[in-house]
Amino acid sequence: MNVRPRYHRLILAILLIVTAGSSYSVAQSRYGPNDTLLVPYIVYGGDTMTYREMDMVFVFGKMSEAQKEAYRKWTRLRNAVYVTYPYAKKASYIFNEINFNLALIHDKKKRKAYINSREAELKKEFTTPLTNLSVYQGKVLMKIINRETNNTCFEIIEEYKGSFSARFWQTIAWVFGSSLKQEYRPAGEDADLELIVKEVARMYGHS
Repeated sequence: MNVRPRYHRLILAILLIVTAGSSYSVAQSRYGPNDTLLVPYIVYGGDTMTYREMDMVFVFGKMSEAQKEAYRKWTRLRNAVYVTYPYAKKASYIFNEINFNLALIHDKKKRKAYINSREAELKKEFTTPLTNLSVYQGKVLMKIINRETNNTCFEIIEEYKGSFSARFWQTIAWVFGSSLKQEYRPAGEDADLELIVKEVARMYGHS
């Protein structure tokens, strides 16, 4: 008569052990090595949240006609600067050197001879490339020369060749829709030109 109770208690103990083991196994299977992940986070508005930096995405919208026209003008100006900047920079070096040397020459004949020799040098170096420039590129060139020398092309010609010669070339420039007297206004109408010139100057290692 006493065997059955002991038998029942034995079965109950086995079931408890099996059940506990099963619960432990289930608990173990529910939590693995990837259940705790380290992720970057930010604190925004007092809340802590995960975040991720996405790859850069380029979005291109359709330009309006006004934007297209502005882009065409910018591209034309940029191309003109790339073409003319080396000439303007080199011409400015020569003009500044001429001014420096003329300050040391007081004899009129020697001054005239020196100017003529440098003029011949300029013609030899610049005539061919400059005659290939368009009227628009010529305007840009004169603007940049003014920027680099602080003198308009009219003032430079007047200084070296006299007022009559300067007026003559000013008339020629006017016929072709330009002006030797045009000034460089980086804070005004030439603001875009100034940005592009600085970009090209950096490319040549100039300040």
